[in-house]
Amino acid sequence: MHSPPIIAIIDDNQSVRESMTDLLEVLGFSPTSYASAFDFLASPSLAHTDCLLLDLSMPGMNGVELNAELSRRSFAMPVVFMTGHAQEAIISEAKSAGTCLFKPFGGEELKAAIEFAIKK
Repeated sequence: MHSPPIIAIIDDNQSVRESMTDLLEVLGFSPTSYASAFDFLASPSLAHTDCLLLDLSMPGMNGVELNAELSRRSFAMPVVFMTGHAQEAIISEAKSAGTCLFKPFGGEELKAAIEFAIKK
């Protein structure tokens, strides 16, 4: 693991990516951000990521689908799912694969979720 841990934010909402980047820097993490699952999959930093913050509701490929694709490619890594509005079935699937935070959430809640995911 890197010091500080590299956290990839994958969310289609630019304001969420920007605010999460700022918050993660304050919390002592090294954030990177991507507008889509496809952008992250094409990124050279994929192999150097310590934990993912995945939005559950994204066009094209949602967070649960991205997590499954990463596992299929042998890039399984700690994940924290985020949602402001998702179907119950998707939330249930996300909770079985990792931690799920409901937007809006605070810095302490985020930090605890990331640390828990990394230690799992």
